[in-house]
Amino acid sequence: MDEAPDIQVIADPLVVRYLNHVRVERRLAERTVALYTLDLIKLADYAKSASVELLKVQTSHIRRWVAQMHSGGRSGRGIALILSGWRGFYVWLGREGLIASNPVQDVKAPKAAKPLPKALSVDNSVQLANFQNTEQHPWLEARDAAMVELLYGSGLRVAELVGLDAVATAQSRGWVDMQAAEVHVLGKGGKRRSVPVGSQALTALQNWLDVRESAASQKISLVNNDQNIAINKIATQEINTPATALFIGKNGTKLTAQSIWQRLRRRSLQAGLAAPVHPHMLRHSFASHMLQSSGDLRAVQELLGHSQIATTQVYTRLDFQHLAKAYDAAHPRAKVKLKPS
Repeated sequence: MDEAPDIQVIADPLVVRYLNHVRVERRLAERTVALYTLDLIKLADYAKSASVELLKVQTSHIRRWVAQMHSGGRSGRGIALILSGWRGFYVWLGREGLIASNPVQDVKAPKAAKPLPKALSVDNSVQLANFQNTEQHPWLEARDAAMVELLYGSGLRVAELVGLDAVATAQSRGWVDMQAAEVHVLGKGGKRRSVPVGSQALTALQNWLDVRESAASQKISLVNNDQNIAINKIATQEINTPATALFIGKNGTKLTAQSIWQRLRRRSLQAGLAAPVHPHMLRHSFASHMLQSSGDLRAVQELLGHSQIATTQVYTRLDFQHLAKAYDAAHPRAKVKLKPS
């Protein structure tokens, strides 16, 4: 951070008195005093531009200056820190008997916009789903491919994927009905839902089911070199549960959510994607691509198992971004250069 200005050169004597107070009497750290100094210089500048004395600043002034900072690109968090410095200054003025009320007291910074969920493009999603790792054991490859297909093809949460059983029982939290092409899961809040399973996912699941029992029953070796040993330390993270789980490690025990995260991360990089992928990114991608194709927000809400439509509406923002990019890339009037007058 640049060196803070000397408080003695600040024009307003009230600001100088306050900064001396926080430095000497409150013994605040020099860095904190420096930040307060910059905040109060900004306050004094705003007051000067509005031709108002600091003692006569009203809440309406503060709100206007907050709006100016926000429109100028300052983040909600940055504005909140500045308001905190201003608020402390006016609290001190009140204790000194110089003002009757604090103009900053009820002013809040703009809420920071919630970040959009990260979703892959359609091309990257398909690239990952189509990837085949011929360098790992076919048993592992069949399992990992089926996991990717279910995560992206049905929009499952990783906990829902972990909860799937190979065969439906009265105790099952989730299972795949191959004949009906549906996956039944127990989602958040104990809510059950059924989601369609696409043909590619059904094929991948059948390939996995055909070989699923072999590693556990025959105790086959899935490693043949040091690199694969390291890979399969991740693949075989497990918890002590019966071998009813759909997705298991080589010892026949259920894979953990952590191991699926790690497997997917490694697989996405092996597939040539620029950034590592985690399971929830595939759920976001499922939702975004469904919305782009169908425009049916209610249907996407049901498929995702969201209780509130507002939770699903975030994907309309992703959809708009997709449309905006398509417009910028394709429309002949999107990038018309203005001729100088």
